Amino acid sequence: MLNIVLYEPEIPPNTGNIIRLCANTGFRLHIIEPMGFAWDDKRLRRAGL
Repeated sequence: MLNIVLYEPEIPPNTGNIIRLCANTGFRLHIIEPMGFAWDDKRLRRAGL
């Protein structure tokens, strides 16, 4: 199984797309905080969550 690590992500749409990719492929996603945005950021939701 592939693991993907996001180290202090700053761009919500890119993070949302990677989350969706991992959900569809079964990859494990690890997000290392602090993030440059809040989880409820509308740009993160617009990316497909």
